[in-house]
Amino acid sequence: MRDYKQLNGLALAYVGDAVYEVYIRDYLVAQGQTRPNQLHHMATHYVSAKAQAALIQKMLDEEILTEEEHDFYRRGRNSKSHTGAKNADVTTYRIATGFESLIGYLHLTQQKERLDELIDWCIKKVGEEDARKTAKKASK
Repeated sequence: MRDYKQLNGLALAYVGDAVYEVYIRDYLVAQGQTRPNQLHHMATHYVSAKAQAALIQKMLDEEILTEEEHDFYRRGRNSKSHTGAKNADVTTYRIATGFESLIGYLHLTQQKERLDELIDWCIKKVGEEDARKTAKKASK
């Protein structure tokens, strides 16, 4: 087996992007969402560069990452990509790449329990943010 700890941040992010997307799709379908257009729209609340950057920033603020996880986030964030996000500035895109790199690292090193824990945390945080926005709209 390959030593995945030696992979560069972009390779880890490539895997992490797909893994995170599958987790989110599974979650949305389990919640009863079945219409593809609606699924795609809802998924962007979780998987957009802006959403991922906000989530990893909250993880850092709340200090829930181990030192090793933080290192893999930084490895992805500091990677020089030759592409950019369609709907995000360079800084947001690079922070999101760090998020995906962390997810890829956890997946490839088979740390499923920790991966589940962090993704569940992300889903909860997005739900809380959506509830806050809904409450704010309702109070207007």
